[in-house]
Amino acid sequence: MFLKRLLLLVLLFLVKPILVRADLFDEYTNQVLQKMVAEGFCKAVDAISLKDIADIDSVLPGIQAGFVIVKTNEGRYSRSLVQFARQKIDANNATPMVLLERFATYREGEERTVLASSKNIALFSKFRFSFDLGQVVPSELGGDILFESDKGSPKISPLGKAKLFLVIKPHPDAKPMKKDNAVTVGPTFDMKYFNGTYQLNDDGRRTGKLILKVDELGEVLGSFYSDKDGQKYEVRGKAGAPPHAIQFIIKFPRIEQNFQGFLFTSDAKAIAGSSKLVDRDSAFYAIRVE
Repeated sequence: MFLKRLLLLVLLFLVKPILVRADLFDEYTNQVLQKMVAEGFCKAVDAISLKDIADIDSVLPGIQAGFVIVKTNEGRYSRSLVQFARQKIDANNATPMVLLERFATYREGEERTVLASSKNIALFSKFRFSFDLGQVVPSELGGDILFESDKGSPKISPLGKAKLFLVIKPHPDAKPMKKDNAVTVGPTFDMKYFNGTYQLNDDGRRTGKLILKVDELGEVLGSFYSDKDGQKYEVRGKAGAPPHAIQFIIKFPRIEQNFQGFLFTSDAKAIAGSSKLVDRDSAFYAIRVE
């Protein structure tokens, strides 16, 4: 049974590319990774073998890959989906490899801000990889892991002060998106209808997660997490004139962007309107996801 599973994994990577998914893996933020290490949701290992990955390749629902946490030489936390496979050379030969299906290294002290990330990184024997740089590196730059395939026993080993952790069970703080995002709208509009999490699209130029909290007086507080790097930005504003209207700003490091929109009054599932950044006027929409 074990050998059949390994063969299926190898064939999968030889015949089709990996697809990027927005799923539970993306909810493992910097704080969640640190909790997992501290609370026993993963185990520290000196090396990771083919069998190790096969044993944990279904820890996250819907994802068949080994979930590995790396504490880098610089002390940062990185999450990665890992698979062992073989790269075809010709009709009769193939060479062992490790595929980093997806990885993201967080900036220290931040919740979602990503320092480095990528997908489908192939490592062959003697390749070193730095999760801080997000690149394959030469020995002079050290790296965080080394892939070796000597004597038919491929493995990943940590380098320097780096540490490897195999995730053995999911953490409850990494919550999947709620399937039911419906808001019951009554005959009288209530400020609480604005409260929730939205996927914001600003003119196709900027996207991210918008979290709005509106009190009974219409004061808006919230956060915006950029899809680009996970960076968190403050949101503040005012709602209620008319009742389903909202004005808010996102405070970026050196500039503020203004938004004016209206919440759908039939089901409160979306906000649509216009935004202004310096002298550029554009349209935006935000779809409720939670």
